[in-house]
Amino acid sequence: MQKLHIEKTRTTPEIKFSPEEKIFFIRGVSSPEDVRAMYYPVIEWTRIFVDDIVEGALKEFGKGSPVILDIDLSYFNSSSAKFLFDILTELKRLFASEVPVVVEWMYDIEDTDMKDAGADIAQLVEMEFVYIPKPKKE
Repeated sequence: MQKLHIEKTRTTPEIKFSPEEKIFFIRGVSSPEDVRAMYYPVIEWTRIFVDDIVEGALKEFGKGSPVILDIDLSYFNSSSAKFLFDILTELKRLFASEVPVVVEWMYDIEDTDMKDAGADIAQLVEMEFVYIPKPKKE
């Protein structure tokens, strides 16, 4: 399966989903002007990725080899939140195939609002997140 890599801009995050390297992350700022154009390819890629695992085409992931998604956003708008929810909903389908999904939600240690935003999304998608505080920037 081809990897997905989208370079970051001033208003869009870097997204790298690489099954071969077992690297999955979304990093930066997410407030794109056209949120659909930004995230529809990501959702479609995620749907195909999950289908490939469920159908047995990708055997690298299983009970002992979870899909780990790092989400490290310093800011995201409400439109982006909806699409993050959609991506996570696709990944959640892996639970039926007993493939664990670990979402690591990064947040600045002083930004409890960002941690709370992650908790809100986790509750909506009905998944547990691992919250990882980033050290204070000097």
